[in-house]
Amino acid sequence: MTTYTQLIYQIVFSTRNRQRSLTSFGRYELFNYLTGVFKNKNCHLYRINGVEDHIHIVTHINPNIAISAFVKDIKMSSTDFIKREKLFSNFNGWQEGFGAFSYAYRDKDRIIEYVKNQEEHHRVANKSFKEEYTELLNEHGIEFDEKYLL
Repeated sequence: MTTYTQLIYQIVFSTRNRQRSLTSFGRYELFNYLTGVFKNKNCHLYRINGVEDHIHIVTHINPNIAISAFVKDIKMSSTDFIKREKLFSNFNGWQEGFGAFSYAYRDKDRIIEYVKNQEEHHRVANKSFKEEYTELLNEHGIEFDEKYLL
């Protein structure tokens, strides 16, 4: 029997210490690289975007892959790529941990639009990563300790 799933995730993680090192030009190259990582893992990437200190990913993950292992692979391979290509001069790695939020299929287009418009969202709303991330945690009913959001 074949396995069928439709699990839509929004994955969010930031640069180490929220360092604003992801320049717009380099982000385009990084996102193109990550598109290949998703294809190689047989995962469907709906949208990836971000700003200087964090990225958002909307994806369907292959059911044979644990999400924590997948995010670890994304971070490790992208760090290697960034260093090899010298994309971001001030990049010192990714934060420990990540946020992963699941959505109903009917919400897919709304989440894709939200991620697509990250630059505009942060410019207009003038929200920090911490504020945005806290909102996501609260929206999904996730209890958290404020000390881990520094």
